[in-house]
Amino acid sequence: MIEFPEGAYTFYVYILTNKNRTVLYTGVTNNFHIRLHQHKAKTNPSSFTAKYNVEFLVHYEKSDWIQQAIEREKEIKDLS
Repeated sequence: MIEFPEGAYTFYVYILTNKNRTVLYTGVTNNFHIRLHQHKAKTNPSSFTAKYNVEFLVHYEKSDWIQQAIEREKEIKDLS
């Protein structure tokens, strides 16, 4: 198994909303700037974020481990 030093990768959990702040989207990425650009440019026209015009950043968190980032994403999605 290959072991990477802590901080070798950075992952982001992020929350986006639309202009009217009526919809929230939570995601995980390892390339924050490119992923935000993809949402804003509606790269996938049939996606949830394109359908609801979700493109405004509300919150983000950094993590060194993908497992922690995914766990945090799940925690956020379980919030009411």
